[in-house]
Amino acid sequence: MDIFSKCYSFTRADEVKAAGVYPYFRAIEQNEGPVVKIGGREVIMAGSNNYHGLTTHPKVLEAALEATKKYGTGCSGSRYLTGTLDLHIKLEEKLAKFLNKEAVLLFSTGYQTAQGIIPTLVNKGDYIISDKDNHASIVAGNIMAKGIFAEHVRYKHNDVEDLERVLKQIPDSAGKLVATDGVFSTTGEIAALDGIVKACKKYGARLLVDDAHSLGVIGKGGRGTASEFGLDSEVDMIMGTFSKTLSSLGGYVAGEERIINFLKHHSSALIFSASPTPASVAAAMAALEILDSEPERVQRLSSNASKVRKALTEMGFHVLEGSTPIVPVILGEDTLTFTFWRKLFDNGIFVNAFVSPGVPQNLSMLRTSYMATHEDKHLNRIIEVFGEIGKEMGIIK
Repeated sequence: MDIFSKCYSFTRADEVKAAGVYPYFRAIEQNEGPVVKIGGREVIMAGSNNYHGLTTHPKVLEAALEATKKYGTGCSGSRYLTGTLDLHIKLEEKLAKFLNKEAVLLFSTGYQTAQGIIPTLVNKGDYIISDKDNHASIVAGNIMAKGIFAEHVRYKHNDVEDLERVLKQIPDSAGKLVATDGVFSTTGEIAALDGIVKACKKYGARLLVDDAHSLGVIGKGGRGTASEFGLDSEVDMIMGTFSKTLSSLGGYVAGEERIINFLKHHSSALIFSASPTPASVAAAMAALEILDSEPERVQRLSSNASKVRKALTEMGFHVLEGSTPIVPVILGEDTLTFTFWRKLFDNGIFVNAFVSPGVPQNLSMLRTSYMATHEDKHLNRIIEVFGEIGKEMGIIK
């Protein structure tokens, strides 16, 4: 059996390209935040995770440029050896203070962060208990832990009762780590954190919350899921990424100093990876400072998303309820989703097409997401075009 045979037989992407509705790997030629240039024309961006539009903020750009001038383009080593800059330590301290945690540890990417935490803490005979809809980065960390003979079990999505059922079956003597997204990236749902925390306390489990899509989005001043529920001191670890609100690249975990110290000296994903670049760290730090000093941005972000969610729902679209910037429009069928995406794109609107197996069968969707920097003219145009295409395709009346 040729291991490449699966590659030669994979034709689905070619078929979608041939139909002219392929929505992926579109090259962005210029990015101004709410508006980007693709194929030589301006397109309203309604699919980015750049929630506060800070990738083009003058302070963020200047910070990245100045850091590059001072430190160069890379660190050429791991944090463990020659790759730690004073910039890394400053950002860790600022993030820890912002999140009301004792310490923070940076990783080179958000995806890598879960792989740096979970298999380092969850070893042979321990249990990782994971929401079945958690992000792929957590799934990868779970698989790595399972590879070193940890036990991996899942509970029904955002179902506290099922989490309790799972925890009840685990021996008291076993180490237990529960992992959940704070805001689920596909649907924009918020984890039922109050119930999850109670279940963890009851059965002696520790809790890891992935705030990739929560930081800058929910909680006091955008401090995330624990803050949203008033449970800052009850969540053991918070992980996240710089690639959304913080407009950069990298990841982090926040928690007790002793836990962070252990990860710092035992996590293979940290020890054997080159450290985050000076420009990435400086940009993330500048974005964090803007978020901290301008908390009104969080309300503006929420208002923008609510405006579109309300309008599309009233038109008759199947829109998932929520209170985050992620506004998914369920169309239910892959070809319909691709076609609707193409019509939006041709009318100057870019969104994300989620189809099976990325989402369950019959739940194909257009995942739209919004920024604090979207203006009314952008939002009104998105609503208008959705309505026109929805009527044209017979999806709404």
